[in-house]
Amino acid sequence: MNPIRTRLGALVLATLALLGSHAAVQAHGDVKCAPVPKAEWRPHTELERKLTADGWVVRRMVATDSCYEVYAKDPQGKRIEAFFHPKTFERVDAK
Repeated sequence: MNPIRTRLGALVLATLALLGSHAAVQAHGDVKCAPVPKAEWRPHTELERKLTADGWVVRRMVATDSCYEVYAKDPQGKRIEAFFHPKTFERVDAK
């Protein structure tokens, strides 16, 4: 097999994988939590403790404009991106 063609194929597959993962992240960009003043947000460390106690393995947590965005493995070991209300810690699904 032609080595140039093999490398080109690998590059195309890597590019498609990168674009696909970016599209999946963008799909969740429309998640909005009910508005609450920043002063009423509970600490993200409290949410992390709650999720850990529930069997989650939290990899990363980000505060968006209105929610906590969590990258973790759920209790079944599935990689997940989830959004939580910053005051109630209720899970918020994409609309």
